[in-house]
Amino acid sequence: MLPTSVIEFFSAHQDLLWLLTITIDLSITLILYWWFGKVGLYGVVMLNIMLSNLQGPKLTVVFGMPTSLGVILYSGIYFATDLLSERYGKMEANRAVLLGFASSLVVVLVMTLSILFLPAPQAMAIHSAITLLFGFTPRFVFGSLFAYLISQSFDVWIFHYLKEKTEGRHLWFRNNASTLLSQALDTVLYSLVVWWGIVALNQAIQLGIAKYIFKAIIALVDTPFIYWARTWEVEKRDWYDSRKHYSKQF
Repeated sequence: MLPTSVIEFFSAHQDLLWLLTITIDLSITLILYWWFGKVGLYGVVMLNIMLSNLQGPKLTVVFGMPTSLGVILYSGIYFATDLLSERYGKMEANRAVLLGFASSLVVVLVMTLSILFLPAPQAMAIHSAITLLFGFTPRFVFGSLFAYLISQSFDVWIFHYLKEKTEGRHLWFRNNASTLLSQALDTVLYSLVVWWGIVALNQAIQLGIAKYIFKAIIALVDTPFIYWARTWEVEKRDWYDSRKHYSKQF
């Protein structure tokens, strides 16, 4: 799909590839928000939670530390829910969290059922690949969804708690504080529930610390983006508001 020269360049510059992927993920979030309003942010949450679960098992090394590829897209969810919280309120942010949770459950259910179908003789390789990719263990499903639901719900709550305490000022503070605290909670829950027992406790802790460092970097990087997006007038692009406006005309 990509030219050989591009593949070779990024193979030799993995740190740059990580930064580029963060930029692309945040840019996609902004584009969807610009075009679809809050519905676009709902889509970001659902897409990122599903893609991060797919990429989660793949480990790589960035800046000399082992980490999961799912960290990049998973961290982008916090940016989307914080933007929803800032512009539309706690209820809309919680709705996005629940939509992400429900979409993950649907993917797990549907793909588990698909694996039960016996493959045609000429499709054995594809069946093996799908089974390897979607052969979720109960521990992984429970751990990832449990950590997601608890940490995301906490993120929305602490964001609004800090907003009330600061009387709507200091967006940078509540954006970073809510994300860093909820990411810490997510990392602890995921490391203990999913990794501990599969790997030694000290290794699970090392993986968790490395993942949290990357999550913290992403949280700091997205701060200018949320300040910028907060000023956009996207209400006319919001499907729900447009529907209400349309219905009033008739």
